Amino acid sequence: MTTLFVLLSALLALIMLVWVVVPLVVRRGDAGATAPYVASIVAAIVLLGGGALYASLSNYDWGQPVVSADTPETMVSRLARRLARDSDDLDGWLQLGRSYVVLEQFPLAIRAYERADKLANGRNAEALTGLAEALALRDPNQLDGRAGRLFEQALAIDPTAGKALFFTGAAAMRRSDWATARERFAKLLALGPPENIRPILEQQLAALDERLGSPGSDASAAAPAPEAATVKVRVKLGTKLAKAEWGDAPLCVFVREPGPSGSAAGRAPTVEPVAGGADAVFCRCHGRRPHVRQWPNSPSHGQGCTWWHANGGEW
Repeated sequence: MTTLFVLLSALLALIMLVWVVVPLVVRRGDAGATAPYVASIVAAIVLLGGGALYASLSNYDWGQPVVSADTPETMVSRLARRLARDSDDLDGWLQLGRSYVVLEQFPLAIRAYERADKLANGRNAEALTGLAEALALRDPNQLDGRAGRLFEQALAIDPTAGKALFFTGAAAMRRSDWATARERFAKLLALGPPENIRPILEQQLAALDERLGSPGSDASAAAPAPEAATVKVRVKLGTKLAKAEWGDAPLCVFVREPGPSGSAAGRAPTVEPVAGGADAVFCRCHGRRPHVRQWPNSPSHGQGCTWWHANGGEW
């Protein structure tokens, strides 16, 4: 563009110069001998003065580098046109797929990698990995579908395929398969990744190791829950009560709970039989000298129970 501009400017200057100088050079009958000298001076003034004025008044940066007309899109389009004529170039289709991924044109990248995979009869790990990557970048849910299967096929062909190891490790973390995720990231770390990637992998492996070995992992989550608290009581009856005929009546045991009077009574979560084999209902209650009444019959309490109390005092 700069060269064309300079050429056009020179052409216009030449036209103007001819228009001004020619009449001075052509001799007429009454022309003096100084006409050619005047024409030369005018030509020099026009050329040098015009160039000096443009250089001083123009804001164009003459020192800027010349930008090539070949943009990435242009080069990719040129490659695509070449592959349209030579459709059996496997390396060309792989390069085209990589280029489309860089340009984030994932549908076109999928088509290019599918063509490469077809030419390789499904035995090229790079074609499988590239196709799976394009699918996953367009739709991350594909990691659990077609993209995930393609990555596994690529690893079966080349166990050191870095992208396949990374994406399958990420997919394993999505489904909480921590062991598989650790295995894939460990293999990826062993391949010697770039120095800016190594700390990230090491941090991820440390987090997975902690998760696999922590009490909150899936293995420990399946452990049985601790048993409920158990209250063990041994009741010794006085002589008068021991001689009474109780029959099959259950024995109700009440225990004074610390705290202000008026709190509600309740059954303990677990009750064990007292010595002698009688059933015991263990209750907490507050109050002074309750009236004798029957315990309500219910499936949780069994037979009715009569409260027995002393003549005075607090329970």
